Amino acid sequence: MEELKRVIPITLKRMIFESTHEDLSSTCSSLLDFLLPLPLFHDVVQGLTNPEMAVCHKNTKAALDFKQKGNDCFSSGDYAKALTLYSQGLRFAPMEADDADKSLVTVLYANRASSLHKMGLLVECIRDCGRALLLTPSYAKAWYRRGMAKASMANYEEAVCDLNVALDMELSLCRKAQIKCEIDTILDHCRRTKGTGSPGDSSSERNVGSYSNSISMIDELRPKVLHCVSTTTKGRGMASLINIAKASLVHTEEPYAAIILKHCRETHCHFCFNELPADIVPCSSCSIPSYCSQHCQVQAGGQFGSSPNNALIPENISKNFEMAETSPSNSGYIVADANINCIPEHKHECGGVHWPVVLPSEIVLAGRVLVKSIEQRRHSSLTSKPIESLDLFHNYAQMTPENKLELHIYSIVLTHCLQRYYGSIFPLTGTSASQVVILISQIKVNSMAIVHMKSVEEYSSSKQSGPQLSRVTNVEQVRVGLAIYSVGSLFNHSCQPNIHAYFLSRSLSIRSTEFVAAGQPLELSYGPQIGQMTLMDRHQSLEDQYAFKCKCSGCSELNLSDLVVNAFRCVQPNCFGAVLDICLSKHEKQKVSYVQGVSTICSFECNLPVDKLKIEDINNVAHVLFQQTSGTLRIHPGYCLNCGSQRDLESSHATVKQARIYVKRLRDAIDSKQVSINALSDVLRSLDLLRSTIHSYNKEIAEAEDIIAEAFCSLGEFQAAIDHCKASIEILEKLYTANHIVIGNELVKLASIQLSMGESTVVETIDRLEKIFSMHYGPHATSIFPYLQTLKGEYANSLRSSTLLLECN
Repeated sequence: MEELKRVIPITLKRMIFESTHEDLSSTCSSLLDFLLPLPLFHDVVQGLTNPEMAVCHKNTKAALDFKQKGNDCFSSGDYAKALTLYSQGLRFAPMEADDADKSLVTVLYANRASSLHKMGLLVECIRDCGRALLLTPSYAKAWYRRGMAKASMANYEEAVCDLNVALDMELSLCRKAQIKCEIDTILDHCRRTKGTGSPGDSSSERNVGSYSNSISMIDELRPKVLHCVSTTTKGRGMASLINIAKASLVHTEEPYAAIILKHCRETHCHFCFNELPADIVPCSSCSIPSYCSQHCQVQAGGQFGSSPNNALIPENISKNFEMAETSPSNSGYIVADANINCIPEHKHECGGVHWPVVLPSEIVLAGRVLVKSIEQRRHSSLTSKPIESLDLFHNYAQMTPENKLELHIYSIVLTHCLQRYYGSIFPLTGTSASQVVILISQIKVNSMAIVHMKSVEEYSSSKQSGPQLSRVTNVEQVRVGLAIYSVGSLFNHSCQPNIHAYFLSRSLSIRSTEFVAAGQPLELSYGPQIGQMTLMDRHQSLEDQYAFKCKCSGCSELNLSDLVVNAFRCVQPNCFGAVLDICLSKHEKQKVSYVQGVSTICSFECNLPVDKLKIEDINNVAHVLFQQTSGTLRIHPGYCLNCGSQRDLESSHATVKQARIYVKRLRDAIDSKQVSINALSDVLRSLDLLRSTIHSYNKEIAEAEDIIAEAFCSLGEFQAAIDHCKASIEILEKLYTANHIVIGNELVKLASIQLSMGESTVVETIDRLEKIFSMHYGPHATSIFPYLQTLKGEYANSLRSSTLLLECN
């Protein structure tokens, strides 16, 4: 794309730079007229749309190569590597081809099942055997492998059933004898244990993917309570018709269109966005996507196969086959769902073309939105609205000149890609390209990042427990996808939100985090929040990404976080006042202008809006702001907001900069697992410098405390880690609120350290953790954060162990 940018004439660039959305049809037509005769343009689009030039098409030779390498690794005992190679082979193996290619796919699934069995992944092994049998019902090795996996799971009745089919279908006398021996061993074991196991013992009962399972967990919604409103400061938004209690589920929604982000392509399902299992399912027509199940593959636009052809089964063994095929644990391995009423979102990207891999995610998402609109016009029975009726806001006029040019080029390229698939239905014209420009602008403003929570566990040896490894758990947010939600896009932003968005697979759920009165706007965070960033940084971030000036309550009220998050401390030892630098003081002064031009501050009851929840805390750090003045806001850079003492800002910045160097070194040492006592000592001295220079509630101290806690954990000094972890949480509680989700994430770490120490106070931490997560995620908290139950279970086990030890003594 950079090469195309460079060859565009300056006059045409200037026309695009200065364009408004009313000019788009003209500017897109002019750019298209310039590009169409250009050989470079045709080279670019050929590389994106010609399957012969791409590396994404199916390739039998590549699949055979991966299969052979997988066999070599399996023979040498490297089952994990073999598993990876067989999966790669499946991505390239043609599935909708002749019998030879179908046989290759069958063998790859069966071989991968063997690797899975060797690795102890029995459920995944059973699923892969089912996939092999779906393609080739007479494949004896798949029946045998599935039977042995079920036997390993103590599901003996079904294991014998599968092995009997394998015995009937096996042609080799030697192999028949081996299978007969396995059956006799299982039957003998059953006779000795006086039972044959229950068919329900197998945990492979359904293979419809984690996406459908997650949907069924959504708790019951109240009657429709949301309506669209218009406000003078924010325009369109969403509000409730009735009062909403804290922690209420107010909205759930499937995406209008969604796309996986590039960095998650190898680790997450391309449809439901959950983490991929070991037995990934590839696309049936190209080598790009991987799915967690056949269900997700079909939903995305593929077709795994149909039911086994029983006519191919010899008549003398059809009884055993029928018994095995209809057993409860196998009822879900065939998923040809004729009732799926969705528009396949990947189908137009399939066939080996390269553009879905190369183009940015938001451009590919724009293509999916356009395709859905086209298909909706074809299928009028579908209930979802076409994209034109969603009335999404765009920010084209506020874009930088370079972004406008880039958008024009991507729009023409995407239009060309879609035209190659749809032909005359989606013509390559300036008008079509101009519609794509607007759509991409809308996606930039209205799309939502699909975020999943991930627990990260680190193990270290505790000095108290000796060689025993102790686990410390942390929480990370992972951005896995990008989506357009037709209703979700209507919610406005606030840096101090009253609702929380979370995702179950790709489904959006929104829950209230506080009581919301009827008619009050329901507002999400678009990323920047009070406590996380200063007012200045929030405004810059929101303007860069969404091109609007935030006028939420958090940006128009004096609040504790904005005063202290990056503040210095007063030079007077007994004063708790905050000292702001030039940038912070400038932005805090601007808050007054948001409220009807008021700039006079008299008292709490006067016109200056104040965060009512933290009035006392604000008064402690900025008492001077609430003294009567002569009409000016008394915020002066370098002067204490409590007593007026002056601080040397230049030397203070230099001190903080030096301390940061040592904190960063410790962070790098932790990441490389090379923490030393010397590095830790340097940071502890730097922490003392920070405490004497910046305010006690400054977020930089909280971050340093957190890093130091992590370093102590890595050295097995858990009591010191607990102390520093608690110190970090105490600051964050001031910057956010006591029940903010950020506090919950930090409590996960604290609870795991306390558990490693065997502290009884861990139960209080876990109870508080459950309360916070339940408020934000409702009944899904334990499914999103399964380690909640793990922590409670481990604490209960530690109590039992302690009791037994005392009894023994």
